[in-house]
Amino acid sequence: MPPHATPPVGFIPTPSAAYRQHRKAAQLLDQPGTPRPGGADTTPVPLPYAFGARVLMWKQDPTVDEIGTRKAFLPGLILDGPRDARIVSGAGIAPVSPNAFGDFVAQPDTPQFDAVHTFAVVRQTLTMYQRALSAAGAEMPLPWQWNSSVDTAPLQVFPYGLPNVMNAFYSRSQGCLKFGDFIPSGQKERVYTCRSFDIVSHETGHAVLDGLKPQWLQADNPPQTGGLHESFGDLTAIFLALSQLDQCEAVIAQTKARLHDKTFLADIAEQFGLSLGTTTGLRNADNNLTLTEAGTEVHALSQVFTGAIYDILADLFAFERNPALEDDAAVLHRVGAYLRGLVLRGLIAAPDRSAGYADVVSQMHALVAADGKPEEYAGFIRDRFSVREVVVVVPAPSPPPQDVPNLGLVAGVCDAPGAVQDRRACCGTMNLPEYYNVEAILAQEVNALAQWCADHGRTGPAG
Repeated sequence: MPPHATPPVGFIPTPSAAYRQHRKAAQLLDQPGTPRPGGADTTPVPLPYAFGARVLMWKQDPTVDEIGTRKAFLPGLILDGPRDARIVSGAGIAPVSPNAFGDFVAQPDTPQFDAVHTFAVVRQTLTMYQRALSAAGAEMPLPWQWNSSVDTAPLQVFPYGLPNVMNAFYSRSQGCLKFGDFIPSGQKERVYTCRSFDIVSHETGHAVLDGLKPQWLQADNPPQTGGLHESFGDLTAIFLALSQLDQCEAVIAQTKARLHDKTFLADIAEQFGLSLGTTTGLRNADNNLTLTEAGTEVHALSQVFTGAIYDILADLFAFERNPALEDDAAVLHRVGAYLRGLVLRGLIAAPDRSAGYADVVSQMHALVAADGKPEEYAGFIRDRFSVREVVVVVPAPSPPPQDVPNLGLVAGVCDAPGAVQDRRACCGTMNLPEYYNVEAILAQEVNALAQWCADHGRTGPAG
């Protein structure tokens, strides 16, 4: 249309891309006005917001456009910060206050939004695992590692805790999660790891497992123990996605109900991976790695366990799927919930130190039978972990002994005696000095010096 021309009757201008983006963001932030009673009384009505809060958050990695930012509901009392009894927002961002309805809805790409999003993912992760244990009849609060009868301190969360650092970590000694931000080489846009649904849930997974198995984070464990910790972080991201029906629906639509087709569910931390030049995120859960191929590198080892669990998820979904009777997304949501609880219970039942993959797999294999699941469930576990060289299936005697619940499975490829974990490619958590027993290493050197001095007659102050 020429400049200054009179638009024809019925003309509707096409909004610009920038305007559409602005309008989309504004609609997310729209809130109804504070309700007021009728008549002349204008006193606001007290709101019973203590039962929970709505939050605006990334429901997946920021690069997963079909999910994007959405509102979610967090049950329970949430106060300024945000914070609750188990999780608090740390310093670095001004505390975010709830609106008149007790909700935390902030403009995306702002510090306030990042604080709310990060808190929400941590809370959803803790709630998810608490529900998993409750469903299995083992209700417990899932304590943080430092919690005791005299120390119930919450986990601190720092969305901007590592400026200009390409990493994130869980620290037991600091009782916190810290997330970094950085500008990738050759780019202008800053990447905030706290905005990644996958990264936040991964690091929270480390915190949850550390509360259950405090010895497993120590680097002097065998390599497979480290692999279990790193794998649990990645599986936490997958399980948290599967705990939300909208994400299950997106996975089904993206893959046409074929979970081994490319999907955001299997790609962990896509935005971070893109900044490093990869196309599948930091890790790909849908892989074919075996223990022999992984060696002692914990990053690779973790993908062996994660990949087997992802295969089992696909097997369970295909086995239970019946589109004529039940929606595919509902089936995926249901089998994801069962597998999540199964993995968590298997980890809890494994040895408190030096646990190997076969220890967890044997527990899972026994649990599906105890749960009364079809034999196919146990078969999926045997088959998938056998292919990965984790277990070897041996013939069972007839009749099998009653006191041997895991008969038929023995460990396959095991860590060599004295094998040392290679954590160089792992997340920040696995590389913190506090998990390497550094004080003991320093003490060894000091003790060696003292012994040398004693052996050479240097028993007092030098003259």
